[in-house]
Amino acid sequence: MATTVAELVWLKGLIEELGVKHDAPATLFCDSQATLQIAANPVFHERTKHIKIDCHFVREKIHKGIVQTFHISSNEQQTDIFTKSLGVAQHNYLISKLGMKDIYHPPT
Repeated sequence: MATTVAELVWLKGLIEELGVKHDAPATLFCDSQATLQIAANPVFHERTKHIKIDCHFVREKIHKGIVQTFHISSNEQQTDIFTKSLGVAQHNYLISKLGMKDIYHPPT
């Protein structure tokens, strides 16, 4: 998540350098509720020590309003189409959510 937030911060800076004002926070969807809770919760436990620096970075950007995070169920995660092997039904469902259409076999 920290890598994605860093990319979003960089893109926001690039857009502003190009003269485009964009005050709205970037929306980041995550299918891991544990990750979202760790990013939002300032209390650290023994099990989260190894991600301390990343968490501070993400939490700071959330607190400043640069990024806002939302939970999304794994079945709705559109990026899975690019990273996972999916069944035909799930693949077609995510393709429809992306707004993609088969130009070689248009619907009849």
